[in-house]
Amino acid sequence: MSSNPVAETVASLMPRARAELTELVAFQSVADFDQFPKSESEAAARWVADALTAEGFQDVALLDTPDGTQSVYGHLPGPAGAKTVLLYAHYDVQPPLDEAGWATPPFELTERDGRWYGRGAADCKGGVLMHLLALRALKANGGVPVHVKFIAEGSEEQGTGGLERYAEAHPGLLDADAVVIGDAGNFRTGLPTVTATLRGMTMLRVRIDTLEGNLHSGQFGGAAPDALSALIRVLDSLRAKDGTTTIDGLTPDASWDGLRYDEEQFRKDAKVLDGVELIGDGTVADRIWARPAVTVLGIDCPPVVGATPSVQASARALVSLRVPPGIDTDEATKLLQVHLETHTPWGARVSTERIGQGQPFSADTTSPAYAAMADAMAVAYPGQEMQYAGQGGSIPLCNTLAALYPHAEILLIGLSEPEARIHAVNESVSPEELERLSVAEALFLRNYAAG
Repeated sequence: MSSNPVAETVASLMPRARAELTELVAFQSVADFDQFPKSESEAAARWVADALTAEGFQDVALLDTPDGTQSVYGHLPGPAGAKTVLLYAHYDVQPPLDEAGWATPPFELTERDGRWYGRGAADCKGGVLMHLLALRALKANGGVPVHVKFIAEGSEEQGTGGLERYAEAHPGLLDADAVVIGDAGNFRTGLPTVTATLRGMTMLRVRIDTLEGNLHSGQFGGAAPDALSALIRVLDSLRAKDGTTTIDGLTPDASWDGLRYDEEQFRKDAKVLDGVELIGDGTVADRIWARPAVTVLGIDCPPVVGATPSVQASARALVSLRVPPGIDTDEATKLLQVHLETHTPWGARVSTERIGQGQPFSADTTSPAYAAMADAMAVAYPGQEMQYAGQGGSIPLCNTLAALYPHAEILLIGLSEPEARIHAVNESVSPEELERLSVAEALFLRNYAAG
């Protein structure tokens, strides 16, 4: 990184950032209060609120959102007549999954091979630190040239829509000229990237019932309808032989026109086992950024250990569908529900329940904010030109903000590059990426204020 005062300040702040991220990662802030204590999320929210207060933010508040979680808000006044920029991140995290699969405890930030490991280190507690570092660097070098609104969501990973509903009920709260969503990531480490599109998402819980109760498989198996087998057949109908998502009425053949994603690089990024094929057709970018993709997230059925020789009376699954731009999520949800009902065999009783939903998003990459970010990233990443990529994940708030504030320019950056392994075991963040992106964000705010 070329030497400049902002970059030098950020570099000097990195030890403090590591200490703070250690504190923040330690909170088990999973917004599923059947699995994790609500007090952990509340403590993480208070940490963020205290950090904003220490930076001079005004009107700092813990917002009680309709889904039972808290989002943290604060406002940092800038010069009179300056533009307003909203900085977004979320402090809630995914569950650690199999803790035995972690090389180090998931809620203890641990350095290994030059990376910092811990749940939320990249997604998205690191994003909170990225915003704080950028603001601190500006304050140390002439001041923050814009009005800043800061919002840290408490349930983004659950997709329960608490902050979206709160924003709709308080439409002036998050209004801004530009929005920096710190919950995306570079295409690869060291390559500055803004995310131009996001797939939307819907989640359905599907339940199949066939019997009043479980039956002895020796006495009744072969004629009694097995709910678990029926569920397996339904789930299998969601994919073609090559793995392409095949939901009746949903087009699976759109294409991506931007950045290419080399198939061998994808195999390395996804850590696909030797000899195992990728699924679907078209380019990798087509499959992960431009087309619908179904995933079975979980199945309720007896575990292998302790299973009895029984015909199962009931079975459930949680199914996720990623919805690309150009397809309405409400319509996709209806198609998925009808597909599940239509493909349930043997006249079994089937019911579906929508758990969460968000619309896909497309940014206007021709807006002035993108030019300001491109110039900033060219300084933070010398010799690299800013790239535009899609993201298969979903950030439902983006569409809510776009609908509430159609004038706002929305940019997506962040720390979730492929090596970060977000949502998986051994999630990590690159401190070099945290440093460079903090510099880029600080310089963006300067550029945008002057534009």
